[in-house]
Amino acid sequence: MEAKTEVSIDYDAITTLFRDAHAEGRNHLFEYEVYNLLGRSGAETPPRSVLLPRGARVTDETLRGLPGDKVVLKIVSPTIVHKTEVGGVRIVPRDEDSVRSAVRRMVSEVPENYANMIRLKLAHAPEEYKGLDGDDLLEAIRGDIKGVLLVQFMPPDSSSFGNELIVGLRYTREFGMVVSAGLGGTDTELYAQRFRKGQAIVAASCELTTGEDFFEQFRKTISYRKLAGLTRGQRRVVTDEQLLECFSSFIAMGRHFSPGNPEAGFVIQEMEINPYAFTNYLMVPLDGMCKFSLPKAHGNQRPIAKIDSLLHPKKIGIIGVSTKRKNFGRNILDNILAEGFARENICILRPGRDELDGIRCYPDLASLPEKLDLFVVAVAASQVPDLVDEVIRLDAAESVMLIPGGMGETEDSHERAAAVSRAINEVHGKGDGGPIFIGANCMGVVSHPGGYDTWFIPEEKFPKNRTARTHRSALVSQSGAFMLNRISQCPDLHPAYMVSMGNQTDLTLGDMVKYFKDSDQVDVIAVYAEGFNDLDGLEFCTAVRAAVLAGKEVVFYKAGRTPEGKSATSGHTASLAGDYMVCESCVRQAGAIVARTFTEFQDLFLLAENLATKQLGGNRLGAVSGAGFEAVGMADSIQSDDYHIQLADFGQTSKKQITEILRRKKLDALVTVGNPLDINPAADDETHVTIARHLLEDKGVDALVIGLDPLSPAMHTLADTPVAAFSLDAEEGVAPLLTQLGQSTDKPLVAVVDGGRLYDPLRDVLNAGGVPVFPACDRAVASLSLYIEARLYAERMRHE
Repeated sequence: MEAKTEVSIDYDAITTLFRDAHAEGRNHLFEYEVYNLLGRSGAETPPRSVLLPRGARVTDETLRGLPGDKVVLKIVSPTIVHKTEVGGVRIVPRDEDSVRSAVRRMVSEVPENYANMIRLKLAHAPEEYKGLDGDDLLEAIRGDIKGVLLVQFMPPDSSSFGNELIVGLRYTREFGMVVSAGLGGTDTELYAQRFRKGQAIVAASCELTTGEDFFEQFRKTISYRKLAGLTRGQRRVVTDEQLLECFSSFIAMGRHFSPGNPEAGFVIQEMEINPYAFTNYLMVPLDGMCKFSLPKAHGNQRPIAKIDSLLHPKKIGIIGVSTKRKNFGRNILDNILAEGFARENICILRPGRDELDGIRCYPDLASLPEKLDLFVVAVAASQVPDLVDEVIRLDAAESVMLIPGGMGETEDSHERAAAVSRAINEVHGKGDGGPIFIGANCMGVVSHPGGYDTWFIPEEKFPKNRTARTHRSALVSQSGAFMLNRISQCPDLHPAYMVSMGNQTDLTLGDMVKYFKDSDQVDVIAVYAEGFNDLDGLEFCTAVRAAVLAGKEVVFYKAGRTPEGKSATSGHTASLAGDYMVCESCVRQAGAIVARTFTEFQDLFLLAENLATKQLGGNRLGAVSGAGFEAVGMADSIQSDDYHIQLADFGQTSKKQITEILRRKKLDALVTVGNPLDINPAADDETHVTIARHLLEDKGVDALVIGLDPLSPAMHTLADTPVAAFSLDAEEGVAPLLTQLGQSTDKPLVAVVDGGRLYDPLRDVLNAGGVPVFPACDRAVASLSLYIEARLYAERMRHE
């Protein structure tokens, strides 16, 4: 993304700072070096500072270089991060005696204070001090003190809450360089925990944002409201231009000193200014830290064009098919055949057999007459490394599906998985890149356009509706069971592709989104993730953004939102879950619709499958129901911490049309026309659908939720009933009429059928006709609101 605000950064001078520190055996900058870095970053000028090395004597000449009546003294040590807590920060008069006395006291007391802190919190001890105690610990701390930093004292304009700012860069394993900003000071972590999401701290990918975009994100925080003087009793202490310049500088440095820049000699691992204080419209850094590293070599590029062979194979081979029982391999074979894949285009690797159920068998890979498009591996994990080596050596297949688990989920299987990964990465650096691999711990792939199903679930456990219309969508899931359960619970979801990724031994979530963003078979991509491979979170977000800019919709759910959840995902599919806040922020920023729960993921996917082609002009919602509680529930559900939608103001024409149908049905004395609109349980099918049509034609309404009140005696909502007045099959019934309306309108239409299983047939008819149905009004409004908000954000992205 191109930034509009340009800052002049002296990258050579900053690189020299890193190089000099590295030459001294350090992977960090001292605070005064961080100030030097800021001085070359094109943003605010830091305070003047002088390092007084340990044992050196302070002189009047030294102090003359620091203006003001006071001076700030700070202990300098690579291991002491929180200086204030150990007495490592003092403000004293700017004269030789005061400074000399304070320096001696700090050098003497800080090691003792820090040693006591470590003894009380052993888990927080730096690696260098673990296992040390007593005099050994004290001597180690003293030995690491490099001196005391003398810093110009610049008193802040205000010391009240919210007048300090934290700005930082952090290299994350999954998303690369991330910039963050928010409420600063010693209680930053507490603020982040206690305030609502996005109120205390905001974060974004440096590669996917600009200073302008990040500033707009920051404007929504409490921190900005305080700094800009927008709260009672507060005055502005910094200009928008200063904040924009600061953010732009950090983002530019994050992009330059990143693994993605081959010209960078160093990578910033973490840089943080906490806090910036504000003096007479100057941004003053009061503390700073920076850690860096040398760049690391990246793995070879995967030949992701071969995903087409994986999803649309002409020749499929399978190993692991039992002749006597329904093992995974046999279930996979049965499912492939049940989808209509031609027997003559399938082969089985099985020594001692010429054929099995009319399918040709071969003893080994070397005996195959031609190269396979897809090779399905359904054998024990212990056999996988040798089999992978053989596939690579013989170039026997374009793509390989690794079904077995035991490939990285446990400590005992890590080395086996690592050996496979090394072999695959090596071949990707040669020739055409060799085969691609999906899995391991993969449940399989269902590809309706490819005409096959390699899920190992037997038909008896998971019956297939092969006559149902498939949607132009793809479901990509790191967990096969998650995907299976969602489709089982909501059969109205019927994606063209369902891909179980497993452990991402080779192909990644980012690779699959890259492929589907260019697919002419897919308009909607839904992704369940437990963790990303190194930097694949960034690749994923880049692909999501490209898909959204191309007019597609992406629905996303990330597991491992809590520390306990992270632990559980690691044990499941060998994932390495990253920080959820960073993940959510980056994926939203890329344009995805982010679900908060499993159910919400299912609902948003259903909406996207059915509404992706509908037009959306804004977030003005019409709400109609024959049940009073439902109308109230819709109104109560239009706002949350994660979305905000508004109830539409119905136009005069709509109000007259609604009044007329109510008068004709003798309901006008019972109904007040407004939004939400409670049309009374006596409203029949025609009343519901006619009012819905008028509101969808109203230019002031962008989307409509309508509750159908299925238990009302006035409605045709029952299947297989002898009572014609209730029959779902009636031509004048709500099911055919609302389906026709949903297909003819270009606006989103969502129905609510709040009733028991007796009304499942009604739900099925409407869903099959392209009208998404929800079992409760609050769930419908919440999901539609999230969907609308994400759609509108995507539209803004496309027009920037």
